[in-house]
Parts: sequence; structure tokens; C-alpha cells
Amino acid sequence: MDQPPGYVVCESENLVCRLKKALYGLKQSLRAWVDKFSSVLIKYDFRRTMSDHSVFSQSSTRGFIVLIVYVDDIIKSESHFVGIADLKAYLSR
Repeated sequence: MDQPPGYVVCESENLVCRLKKALYGLKQSLRAWVDKFSSVLIKYDFRRTMSDHSVFSQSSTRGFIVLIVYVDDIIKSESHFVGIADLKAYLSR
């Protein structure tokens, strides 16, 4: 194993980095991503539907937002544009 390009330490070329935790390539990586994403949405006042755990909804005075999570894609539908813009700003933080 070699040190990654750009992270080579002079006079220590035989040393490598040990990962404490890996996410990609694991069988449970998708579950970990969905769990993290779900917890973030729930903090933002979304509700997970009982019939399908990949569908989230939020109702407010601004309107209604529905998010459908499929693998690592998100389908959104909203009744008011400002609500989805606020959600995007929240998720980017």
C-alpha cells in the first residue's frame, strides 16, 4: 500500500493512513446514509409516512412539501417555491 498522492510524508514513505471508519463499499452504507438523512429531515419538521418509510412530508402555512428518497436520489414536490428553497439552504448547511 502506498501513501495517497499529495499526502506523502518525506522520509516516511512506508507509513500509510489507517481509516477508523469507512462508509462506501460496505453493505450497510445505504442504510447509514438513509438514517442520517432521515434524522436531518425529522429535525427540520418532516414526518415519515407509515405506509412507506422512504416518503417524507411537511405541512406548514407556506404549503406542503413531499420528498421521496430512492437509493441516493431525492424526488421533491412542493406547493410553494419558497419552502423548497428554505429546505435546500438547510440541507446545504
